[in-house]
Amino acid sequence: MIVTAVLLWQVYQSSQGKPKAQEPSYSDFVNSINQDQVQEVTVTDNDEITGKYKNNKGTFKTTVPIQDPDLMKLLREKGVTVNGKKSSQNSWISALLGWWAPILILVAFWIFMMRQMQSGGNKALSFGKSRAKLLSSQQKKVTFKDVAGVEEAKDELQEIIEFLKEPQKFQKLGGRIPKGVLLVGPPGTGKTLLARAIAGEANVPFFSISGSDFVEMFVGVGASRVRDLFEQGKKHAPCIIFIDEIDAVGRHRGAGLGGGHDEREQTLNQLLVELDGFESNDGVIIIAATNRPDVLDPALLRPGRFDRRVVVARPDVRGREGILQVHTRKIPLAADVDISVLARGTPGFSGADLANLVNEAALVAARLNRKSVIMEDFESAKDKVLMGVERKSLIISDAEKRNTAYHEAGHALVAAMTPGADPLHKVTIIPRGMALGLTQQLPVDDKHTYTKTYLEGQIAIMMGGRVAEEMFLGHLTTGAGNDIEQATELTRRMVCEYGMSDMGPLTFGKKEEQIFLGREISQHRDYSEDTAIKIDQEVKKIIMQGYAQAKSLLNEHRDKLVRISEALLEREVLDANEINRLIDGLPLQDRTSAPPSTTPQNVLSPAATQQKPGQKPIPAFNPKPGDRPAPA
Repeated sequence: MIVTAVLLWQVYQSSQGKPKAQEPSYSDFVNSINQDQVQEVTVTDNDEITGKYKNNKGTFKTTVPIQDPDLMKLLREKGVTVNGKKSSQNSWISALLGWWAPILILVAFWIFMMRQMQSGGNKALSFGKSRAKLLSSQQKKVTFKDVAGVEEAKDELQEIIEFLKEPQKFQKLGGRIPKGVLLVGPPGTGKTLLARAIAGEANVPFFSISGSDFVEMFVGVGASRVRDLFEQGKKHAPCIIFIDEIDAVGRHRGAGLGGGHDEREQTLNQLLVELDGFESNDGVIIIAATNRPDVLDPALLRPGRFDRRVVVARPDVRGREGILQVHTRKIPLAADVDISVLARGTPGFSGADLANLVNEAALVAARLNRKSVIMEDFESAKDKVLMGVERKSLIISDAEKRNTAYHEAGHALVAAMTPGADPLHKVTIIPRGMALGLTQQLPVDDKHTYTKTYLEGQIAIMMGGRVAEEMFLGHLTTGAGNDIEQATELTRRMVCEYGMSDMGPLTFGKKEEQIFLGREISQHRDYSEDTAIKIDQEVKKIIMQGYAQAKSLLNEHRDKLVRISEALLEREVLDANEINRLIDGLPLQDRTSAPPSTTPQNVLSPAATQQKPGQKPIPAFNPKPGDRPAPA
């Protein structure tokens, strides 16, 4: 209807846009005929005459005032073509289109909108409906075979799937199915992937929704969507409902600015009632995922709502090997690629990090027109992920390059000479990302706790760059700024959190966190000014001990540091074998004949991250010593 009205309006407008015909008087019309200027006329039954002048001089329209019997004779004498036509009655139609067409269009549009709003299930009034998506059987399924590195979590969730398939197996002993499962873990560890695997394994309806989908600008919409979500779940019971990033609606109540009437809190209250309220939701299992369990409301975490908390932690070396095997299934690998070596060389990597590493390696191989991915591609991908793209266009003066070489050589030599330190892997002065150079160490195995001796050795390694600049170049640069910052932070944690100082086994300072903001914004000082002075003294003493240790080692092995520095200036990159040969005083082998090193490369740890002159710290996955895993 609307389309028809618009078309009529356009036709009328086009007709109005035609050139307007002349309207001469009848006497002028007769004179034009006598002067042989008229080519054609059309006579209607209402005495209206229209016609066309000769030589394309336009058209005309006139009316015969009285009956003129001589007019037709005159027209025949002058050879004018005469046509006859009945009178048209479309004048009222033109008036209607001119005045009423816009009104008709508005009325039609209003009728259309009213019909849409009154029809059920339409989007015009569906903002209170749940946005949960029901997984269809046509979609590509993910199973537990596609998930690796989280075997304990898979076992916990496999039990829930078995309960849905064979409930009588558990019910005959009085057991009941858990109402909710909370997946907890750092970002990128595979929480959402596990939920997708559950959907692929369980032959029951699977609803998925994000925590942010409950939030809307209208008051009460979040609670309405929660009610609608569980109503859909009851209709399809037994079923599974997965809520991703539940911390978007499950944050601790009372932390917002709106008090008890805050929209987010209304949504949470409705969610609490639906999970375990007066009415039961038998057969509806809730699975939620978050990386911030510390900000969730206690009422949400109690048994009866979320009966189980499954920790999805970062994978160990066996888990990383399994994850790499999953992600390299569809990638052609060369014979020299050893998945176990790659797994040992990526401690601290999450599943998402490993997936990105494999993808980058495939892109590197494709860029070089290779038919398969070789081990060198994985090493290049690791360098790109950890340090950034190589900055070939960066112009560095010889003086800065020499300063960087001695700085990195100081880190490397102290690391090699410090008992219990992680073995060296690579030293480079090639600029990458925000870095001018880097010293990397490779842990022998995954570490979860750190000894005081180990941390003191790390501080000495961090001080190695500054000591080398001071001893061998006779000046200080800004390149050691990040080393000093990391050493100070680590030392303060040793004193205030780990009790690794003469202050005794005490902790100082209480961290305060705003749940609504979701981050630590202040630290409460629960100690006196005198204690603060003693803490500063302890921090300074430990750092100066590490500085003295580094200075003693470099002073004792001055010739070795010079050899490492000169080799860095010549080759720009040294691996562990080459550094060991330089320390032993042996000549370096020709790289064209020497076999390539297959030693895995390490992620940037606090000890391995050595900052470059004049640069800020580069971003890296860097768990701090003593950090505990996510709460179970």
